[in-house]
Amino acid sequence: MASFPTQPPQEPPLQQFGVEPVGLCPAIRSFPTQPITSPIAIEAADSSFTAIDFVPDAFVADPVKPGAALYTLEGDFGFLPANASAPPNSTAPAQEVGHEVKLINFNQLPGTPLALEIQRFAHNTTFEQAFPDGLRGFNRPTDVRFGPDGCAYVADYGAVRDNGQSDPASKWLDPADSPLVQFPGTGVIWKICPM
Repeated sequence: MASFPTQPPQEPPLQQFGVEPVGLCPAIRSFPTQPITSPIAIEAADSSFTAIDFVPDAFVADPVKPGAALYTLEGDFGFLPANASAPPNSTAPAQEVGHEVKLINFNQLPGTPLALEIQRFAHNTTFEQAFPDGLRGFNRPTDVRFGPDGCAYVADYGAVRDNGQSDPASKWLDPADSPLVQFPGTGVIWKICPM
């Protein structure tokens, strides 16, 4: 029967290899490794958190609170079925996760544990890429940054045909184009300003 060490092996100091720590290395190494407890947020399957930026004071207006952040969430690439389904007995579209911008408000009350309030901030009414339905809206938002004017700028990669497992209308038309086809000239930068 094999035995396993109860303590991880100690790494030799970098100086032994002729490498001197620079920048924050000594400060980071002076703190003990913390155990992983749990993530502070989990998104749906087949979606990708791609960028985040903290809101300036000029952007704060309900529902955005001081110290909040916006992040882009790219949606599925059609490799799997939809990551959501419509409520029973409903004609409303399934509220899939992705192809949107989300808002994080942080609980900043002194003496209380960190808590996040995450909600949809800007999304298509179809909860999918805009192009299959002929809409003007998000397709693949991949970055968000605030400008000096206090507005959020969202970079959208553009329309992409995919495997169509999530939305058959987005499936590539020619099998030779699989698995992904980006529509040239469909990328855009969206500007979102407080009202």
